[in-house]
Amino acid sequence: MPDFPLPLMIFAAGFGTRMGALTADRPKPLIPVAGRALIDHALEVGQRAGVSRTVVNTHYRAGQMAAHLAGRDILISHEAGQILETGGGLKAALPLLGDGPVAILNSDGIWTGANPLRELAAAWDPSRMEALLLLLPLADTLAHGPKGDFRLAPDGRIHRGEGGEDHVYIGAQILDPARIAATPDAVFSLNKPWTEMIAAGTAYGIVHRGGWCDVGHPEGIAAAEALLHSAQDD
Repeated sequence: MPDFPLPLMIFAAGFGTRMGALTADRPKPLIPVAGRALIDHALEVGQRAGVSRTVVNTHYRAGQMAAHLAGRDILISHEAGQILETGGGLKAALPLLGDGPVAILNSDGIWTGANPLRELAAAWDPSRMEALLLLLPLADTLAHGPKGDFRLAPDGRIHRGEGGEDHVYIGAQILDPARIAATPDAVFSLNKPWTEMIAAGTAYGIVHRGGWCDVGHPEGIAAAEALLHSAQDD
């Protein structure tokens, strides 16, 4: 398989507070799902896509994360003093990621079906996009909640805050990091540049051809394992 054209950032620095006691002695990305650490599922997505450069950020129980990743061709962006949130974490990792667009995965997602990174790369158009987010219709998601994150327009642009948000962001995207690099703050969420990109008309979405489960809470473990089992049976 040819190399994936972009570097990959995997967010793995969070405290995992919604996991309760499960993260008392380990970081959330090391919680096992179907016999493997969560982060290994995300890393496999990258490997199957042909990613050649992967960066993982760490903060909470970073020593455990470093030990788990030791011996692999993975760069670590350690957030030592404070957790930087998603935008700040990406900004801090940019020297390791290099110039140009970046693919991003959350470490607490399970995807089945088409490879998320390959889907995004096939649809990415840097001449008109600053962001391309992978989405699912709200009705097709597992245990997400009653509200969606975005409305997906017929032209592929995403919108929010106007009602009718019937699509869910499922933790995979490609970003042009220019706005992130230019943000003066050290700690900020990607929601800030997303809002700016939506206003500029440069934020787009595509619908994933497969399933997804958020493993951000204990109930998500069983749901993710059921999803994986169902995918094996297909």
